[in-house]
Amino acid sequence: MSYATETKNELAHIEPEKKCCMLAEIAGFMRFAGSVGLAGGGKFRIVMTTPNLAVVRHYKKLIKTYFDVETEITVGANESKSLKGAKANEYIIRIEPANNSEMILREMGILMVREGMNAISDGIYDGLIRTKCCRKAYLRGAFLASGTINNPENSYHYEITASTETQAKDLRRLINTFVDISPKIVERKNGYGIYLKAREQIADTLAIMGASKQYFDYLDVIMKKDMVSTARKVEQLDLVNMDKAIHAAERQIADIKKIEEKRGLDYLSAKLKEVALARLDNPDLGIEELGQVLDPPLSKSGVNNRLRRISEIAKGL
Repeated sequence: MSYATETKNELAHIEPEKKCCMLAEIAGFMRFAGSVGLAGGGKFRIVMTTPNLAVVRHYKKLIKTYFDVETEITVGANESKSLKGAKANEYIIRIEPANNSEMILREMGILMVREGMNAISDGIYDGLIRTKCCRKAYLRGAFLASGTINNPENSYHYEITASTETQAKDLRRLINTFVDISPKIVERKNGYGIYLKAREQIADTLAIMGASKQYFDYLDVIMKKDMVSTARKVEQLDLVNMDKAIHAAERQIADIKKIEEKRGLDYLSAKLKEVALARLDNPDLGIEELGQVLDPPLSKSGVNNRLRRISEIAKGL
């Protein structure tokens, strides 16, 4: 099962408590998964499609609860030839004129009256999303209709597909009302994608829609990936520091041997000679460990100062 399907299955079990949120969620799903067709006699039918059975059950129940109407459910395999765009693996949800489809469309802000004639609106009806809870519900409905989300183990991507640019811009405006979430729009072959790439924004959007389990799972994956990344950086840093220490020790030994060849180590003061001999005997030790083999032990800065003085003497020869 894909990560997107797991997310939709969790969201499909959320039952809005408020009537306004029920309406907003149904509207979000209907707008992004549905189409309006003529049923003869100037009447309209609503057709919604989804491949997810849990989503079908959820909206059949939600529409019955809010509008007290029955929906007709069929399988795309039975209608793929007669219904344009229907796929064999999709479920088709219908609301016919006999079940008050026109009244539902008007309440959704989809069916409007312009110049005395019925007209289908293209965007999101503002009356449905006045409150924050309704905006969350609408976003959940839109995602259940045409959304997808990548498994964070692989990549970070969240997207909802809109059929028109107006719908895409309206949904982006809705999502922008939530703090620190800024989706972008891209034109696709089948419409427009409203998408997020920032992992923190995707995680927050999961929480906004109400997918609590997926939200915490998402954060857990992010945390584990960060831990692995940090461990790799520390390992790389340790290797870099080790290389630096090895090169520094090689330079120090070269300086000491130069002094030994040209003047002999007795040319150095007793303190410098002690450090020089310790370095020759312990080429693999770091500065701090080198200081511990001296008697008495010497601090890291003390060893560095003496080695620096030895280097200066070698350069002067």
